[in-house]
Amino acid sequence: MQKKWRSQLDIQSMVWPGLIFLFVFSYIPMYGIVIAFQDYDLFAGVLDSPWVGLKHFQEFFNDPNFGQVIQNTLAINVLGLLIGFPAPILFALLLNEIASMRFKRFIQTVSYLPHFVSWVVFGGLIINVLSPANGIINAILVQTGVLAEPVNFMGNADYFWYILVLGEMLKGLGWGAIIYIAAIAGVDPEMYEAATIDGANRFQKIWHITLPSIMGTIVIMLIFAISALLNTGFEQILVLQNPLNLETSETIDTYVYKLGLRNMRYSYSTAVGLTKSVIALFLLLSANYVSKKISGKGLF
Repeated sequence: MQKKWRSQLDIQSMVWPGLIFLFVFSYIPMYGIVIAFQDYDLFAGVLDSPWVGLKHFQEFFNDPNFGQVIQNTLAINVLGLLIGFPAPILFALLLNEIASMRFKRFIQTVSYLPHFVSWVVFGGLIINVLSPANGIINAILVQTGVLAEPVNFMGNADYFWYILVLGEMLKGLGWGAIIYIAAIAGVDPEMYEAATIDGANRFQKIWHITLPSIMGTIVIMLIFAISALLNTGFEQILVLQNPLNLETSETIDTYVYKLGLRNMRYSYSTAVGLTKSVIALFLLLSANYVSKKISGKGLF
């Protein structure tokens, strides 16, 4: 074992920095979970703060806003799963069908760019585009006769879920497609050649060769997406949120930020975060179990 380890020392040297980073910044801070079971005092510290058991968990579940916050969180994530998850797959499949490499690279580059733009900037663009005063969307809809007068999309709570999900999809479309493009690149070209000889068209090649070949990648990404059903993006919601759409824009992350961190209720916010983590673990294990039962593929 030691001999094998020494023979791979060059490879090990590339792995260890990442493992050390993960241990220092992900595992050591897990000791702070005990704050969820305390009335944490910033000056007394973790060791001397009084223990209160499940008090903060009960407080969260009995909160009058609990139902609305959970509903918004689940609705946004389920909608994002139904709309946002298939989008990068479809985009990768369409990119794979482009014959011109120059045009293909151009489309890829353009689609990647929004990922590197902060949500403060991207959210500002969404607000300006949807503005009732000078937004291009309202201008087009009014000019084409779809609307009689401009609509304040960001001020109507009924539109918020769709605006957020579509905004996230546009921002992450190109970046999310990278892993599927890489998976498609690993498909044996001889399979396509054989299908061509058999008279298969492009759609048949996609359905019978490309999709089955990348199904393992799709399943893994779907499991991750299901496990993150309670993790709505914090930055984008905070940027797009306003008092008029608060009814549908308040999620667990923003609620905890406002109630827990702004008011220095660290024990409460830690309890909510731990609850989310436990639910995420349950969803991950359940999704993996169901996936292995149905398709025979899973994370582990």
